[in-house]
Amino acid sequence: MEELVKLLQQVAPEISLAIENRYTILRNIYFNQPIGRRALSLILSLSERQLRTEVKRLETQGLIKVSPKGMELTPAGENIIFKLEHFIYHLRGLNPIAQRIKEQFNCSYVSIVPGDSDEDETVKMQLGKEAACYLKKVINSGDVIAVTGGTTMAQIPPAMEEVPGVENITVVPGRGGLGEKVEIESNTTAAELAKKLKAQYKLLYVPDNLSPETMESVINEPGIREILKIVRSADILLHGIGGAEEIGRRRGLSEDEIKKIKEKGAVAEAFGFYFNKNGQVVHMTSSVGLTIGDLKNIRIVIAIAGGKNKAPAIQAFLKYHSPTVLITDEGAARKLLELEGGKEDE
Repeated sequence: MEELVKLLQQVAPEISLAIENRYTILRNIYFNQPIGRRALSLILSLSERQLRTEVKRLETQGLIKVSPKGMELTPAGENIIFKLEHFIYHLRGLNPIAQRIKEQFNCSYVSIVPGDSDEDETVKMQLGKEAACYLKKVINSGDVIAVTGGTTMAQIPPAMEEVPGVENITVVPGRGGLGEKVEIESNTTAAELAKKLKAQYKLLYVPDNLSPETMESVINEPGIREILKIVRSADILLHGIGGAEEIGRRRGLSEDEIKKIKEKGAVAEAFGFYFNKNGQVVHMTSSVGLTIGDLKNIRIVIAIAGGKNKAPAIQAFLKYHSPTVLITDEGAARKLLELEGGKEDE
């Protein structure tokens, strides 16, 4: 595939560009369908005239259908977009980048989604789809699956499918809530994922930003203690990686507290631990649920984070802990190698 892509780029680079553009259009229709042309043109920053021309071609080829409701992919369009994902992956030269990150940070597997979720919201949806596909491959009967919250993690349940032949699955939140939008809380993601898997679930109705004294009292309640026991028996963990300042604000920290954390050099947060760019823990907060120390006991740890701006946080966390799997996007992956002081093609 890589040889074919190189030949295409040398002989007809304009074809490669056309394929990328149409893939982007198809992907955005897929994740937003039905969608009108004007709305799509705003998402893609294309003029309606430019988009009209491309849409007409795609409609003529039988890849999309246009109705008063908007544009939708046909079955042929959905089939081809899945095949194009592999082609675009090699067209963008992402395989050697994934290999370098895998070797640099000692991950068992690295998956890179084309695009940058900071610039294109559908890339975040693609990250959720990639995580769902990987989970489907590795899940076993009797597994306990833990998930954390966040906007990227919330994209996993919509992309998940039931896994035939797998039974007695339990899905749990990996951490308590942060008191933010209920749609992106870990409890919601756990419940939605369980529904897709036809699994049972347990919820953790404890905020993750309590004072240490209150936290100690709450986690000793028999009901909470029983759920935490299940959480800490997790076989598979899907978790995000947050920027230190971003998570600090989501936790409701004051501006003075955030300033102090940043002065310590914190750039990343995971499970209540804040890390500097070298992967050293520089600050800790009270947290209910899984901790950093629990990761070594989990069979498969899947870290999911994307966007060029998230690269420093990803770098910091990976220097502290090598997850079994890293699922990221092109924007974060390229920036990550840049931060490591190397060029992508070295």
